[in-house]
Amino acid sequence: MAFTLEQVVPWGRSFEEYRAMFDLGEADLAQRILGCGDGPASFNATLTRQGGAVVSVDPLYAFSAGEIGQRIDETFVTVLQQTRENAGEFVWEQIRSVEELGEIRRAAMQEFLADYPTGKAQGRYREAALPVLPFEEAAFDLAVCSHFLFLYSAHFSLEFHLASLRELCRVAREVRVFPLLELGARPSRYREPVVAELSAEGYDVQIRRVTYEFQKQGNEMLVISVP
Repeated sequence: MAFTLEQVVPWGRSFEEYRAMFDLGEADLAQRILGCGDGPASFNATLTRQGGAVVSVDPLYAFSAGEIGQRIDETFVTVLQQTRENAGEFVWEQIRSVEELGEIRRAAMQEFLADYPTGKAQGRYREAALPVLPFEEAAFDLAVCSHFLFLYSAHFSLEFHLASLRELCRVAREVRVFPLLELGARPSRYREPVVAELSAEGYDVQIRRVTYEFQKQGNEMLVISVP
């Protein structure tokens, strides 16, 4: 049985994972960044502490830190159990075991929870959901979207993906999406249609290899530049 989830779950990744997933250099991190679908990731907390300019959006931010913490606790065991049962879908090199994965994810999400009340008051965590974002055109230099688009291809249509990517391109000059796999470590059914359609619409669309690989063959990101 392949790795499956009934719905999008709160599952946060670390700042270093974001850097590797999206091939973020120092010049990238100095830009105005939008993290879309960040959930309880620690990217915003860490980058803000380092002096960066970042806003995260997610429907999860409708809830309090306590409520989000409870949702994390409710799904934590389920996600790790699914990972353990489908260990063959993953590359156990940078992360060596399910137990280490749990430690890394828990640490990232605890960092998020500690930062969340202050960050929300500062406007760094905004409740919003694709395909409609509450920002002006070109409000950001770079938008990154981790483990939402493509990963949940079974849950969201091709039309949703295209509308979401157009919206990200409206609010940011460059968009990076990772990974291009869906749950079960399969290439997303929307990968080729999205590239073809957006290229036909005049966007500069590239698939770029990155050093990060946890899902097997999940080492590519989609990069879209606004014409």
